[in-house]
Amino acid sequence: MNSLRDDFQALFHALIWYSKRKVKYFAWEFEGFKDFIKDILMTGRGIHQKRFWHGSMLGLVSVGILTSGVFGGQSLISSTYPGIGGPDPRFASAFEPFPNGPVISGSLDPHTSVSEKPRSEIIEYKVEKGDTLSTIAQKFGITSDTIRWANDLKGDAIKPGQVLKILPESGVAYTVKSGDTLESVAKKFSAEQQPILDYPFNDIPDDLSLRAGQVLIVPGGVPPETKAPKPKPQPQYLARGPSSPAFTAPGGGNFIWPTRGVLSQYFSWYHPAIDVADRSAPGIAASDGGTVIVAGWPDSSGYGNRVVIDHGNGYTSLYAHMSNIYVSVGAIISRGQLIGQMGSTGRSTGTHLHLELRYKGIALNPLAILK
Repeated sequence: MNSLRDDFQALFHALIWYSKRKVKYFAWEFEGFKDFIKDILMTGRGIHQKRFWHGSMLGLVSVGILTSGVFGGQSLISSTYPGIGGPDPRFASAFEPFPNGPVISGSLDPHTSVSEKPRSEIIEYKVEKGDTLSTIAQKFGITSDTIRWANDLKGDAIKPGQVLKILPESGVAYTVKSGDTLESVAKKFSAEQQPILDYPFNDIPDDLSLRAGQVLIVPGGVPPETKAPKPKPQPQYLARGPSSPAFTAPGGGNFIWPTRGVLSQYFSWYHPAIDVADRSAPGIAASDGGTVIVAGWPDSSGYGNRVVIDHGNGYTSLYAHMSNIYVSVGAIISRGQLIGQMGSTGRSTGTHLHLELRYKGIALNPLAILK
């Protein structure tokens, strides 16, 4: 006869065996039920797939239309854009680079006419009734002399039906001959080498070599028989003293001339800067105080050794082609502090400073700002 303990052990083992059987049974049934539900859902998804797909696309298109400003010319979310109570800032028409006041008079060189779509080639223009040499020059953003030189005109007389060659830039066009160099071409037309090199459509390699038959545009050039170089303004040197009057540009920037020398290249659409040349390689000072954000020769842009200063008010200034740099990234610079020495590093033909001034990324003519 079994004891009570033996009976309890037998009962316990029987319960365990029974529980295992039931768990396996219910697991098997659950898997079958799950497969059944899955089949139903997959079948339903196939039936309704097109409806879901087209509905989603229509929803996305609706959201895009409501937020793009297609109806009404302004985004519906512009009124709730963080910090903006007016037009949607994503639209170019709503951008105001000078929120503190109007654009300064003379921000663009008044003597430079910038074409909306720069041309790379010389074109032909058929004179129409009522045209004059000056109106044609104004139409194409070049000087009247440029048209005279390109067409061997002795005066201003033109007539309807006459075909004129129109250069893409003020100056002269020259077909390179064997033995020509950049220096000889610049000397021939009383021009500077750097503008010829910087003109983007001249396609001059980094070794400055020229190939016979190549057509060069010589910006600012003058034919040999009419040599009459335009006088170039002499910029002031940086030493003016803290009490001297300084020009207040939009945003509060006060800028002084960073170095001495002659102005060898002006501001233009393809050269958003000025070049100041001096063979003695004088020092270069910061035009205004700020923080150095670039110092050195970081890339192959052609600037060579350069320094970029963030002035903290939307303005930045760039000083390129330096022979030596006296500051490092992160340095706090004061107005007039020496930051380097003029040089001819990078894509350069002579010792000069390439100076750019930008406001919120927009290039301004330094001649309208420097004092």
